[in-house]
Amino acid sequence: MEKFFKLKEHGTSVKTEVIAGVTTFFAMAYIIFVNPNYLSATGMDPTAVMVATCLSAAIGTLLTAFIANVPFAQAPGMGLNAFFAFTLCGSMGYTWEQALTVVLISGILFLAITVSPLRSKIIAAIPACLKDAISVGIGLFIAFIGLLNAGIVTAVSGEPGFTDMGAITKGPALLALIGLLITGVLIAHKVKAAIFIGIIITTVIGIPMGITAMPESMTMSNIGNIGLTAFHLDFGGVMSLGFLPLITAVVSFFIVDCFDTVGTLLGTAGNAGMLDKDGNLPGGDRALIADAIATCVGACLGTSTVTTFVESSTGIQEGGRTGLASVVTGLLFLVCVLLAPIAGIVPGAATAPALIIVGVYMMMGAAKINWGDFETALPCFLTISMMPFAYSISDGIGFGFISYAVIKVCRGKAKEVPVLVYILSVIFIAMYILDAQI
Repeated sequence: MEKFFKLKEHGTSVKTEVIAGVTTFFAMAYIIFVNPNYLSATGMDPTAVMVATCLSAAIGTLLTAFIANVPFAQAPGMGLNAFFAFTLCGSMGYTWEQALTVVLISGILFLAITVSPLRSKIIAAIPACLKDAISVGIGLFIAFIGLLNAGIVTAVSGEPGFTDMGAITKGPALLALIGLLITGVLIAHKVKAAIFIGIIITTVIGIPMGITAMPESMTMSNIGNIGLTAFHLDFGGVMSLGFLPLITAVVSFFIVDCFDTVGTLLGTAGNAGMLDKDGNLPGGDRALIADAIATCVGACLGTSTVTTFVESSTGIQEGGRTGLASVVTGLLFLVCVLLAPIAGIVPGAATAPALIIVGVYMMMGAAKINWGDFETALPCFLTISMMPFAYSISDGIGFGFISYAVIKVCRGKAKEVPVLVYILSVIFIAMYILDAQI
């Protein structure tokens, strides 16, 4: 284990990696139940989707561990599953079999790029100031997820994009606030594994509050149901709506998957001091390959796009530094193929404090940005603000790239902008134009 994962070289231990892996798993385990709920709206069998979710998450996370040796976990992405269910299969009119085929094509495109020299150049091309901004933006984004999951803030009905204060004196919101204070005190006292301990204590407190629901039985999932979705691809039907809708869907899935992953890798690793002297994550380009393969595997099994989860930052904050943490997370997803109720024991209110606290840590990157230089300040601000406001890491990166390139050109500093930034800016603009046609 030491030889393969290089634990001493990364300043970690088996115990630390195990705790980190378990912490990451509980922070993202909600996807096991949420993803089937979204995709079943298309007519897909919910049990089959749940099994596909667990298997694709396990495969993607284990690939990340063994190919890249980094502590990141994968699963079908939130937002991408909504796009799959309500845009592709809803407003656009694709069948779920055709939509899975679109996901597979986008995964193959992503894989083709990641196995080419472009995979490392994409990460290296991001300006240093935007890398810092990505870290801060992800911090706000993940804290916002925590606040929403706990019900501390709630979406205002009928007013998309607006939130309001939740009922914080009772229920999950109160439990989350209690957990936030407990975890904060533990961290202030420099207690090791404070975030993990905070999740456990908050879960226990939730039992008498009626929020932590103990499973009535540990029944095994019907694994055989996966046959209802696995390899139900429809290559002949993806052109049924025309070429432009197909290209729009494929490009949208590819861009979001690619830059959600790039942003998560750079932002989270940068905050944890895992980047090298050039601002790149060792093994990060190989993590992109694992992500692309997982997307292809997920589509074949019967789920929407698999991507690197920003909740991996909770395990990294607990000290996870190698793929061993990902092995633990991946194995737990495999266990849930059989015993899904295990993942449901820890309520969202118990993991929300971990997400909020990670957001606090990631705000430190804001101090590295030169806010006195407006050429830097505006792109960085747009990168940071668009992630939580648009609820999308990739949109934050897109707005940052486009504004950075435009300002530099208008200031007569076009040569300071990497060629790949220009190319990616054009791709983002094209994606926004295509999306407007849906």
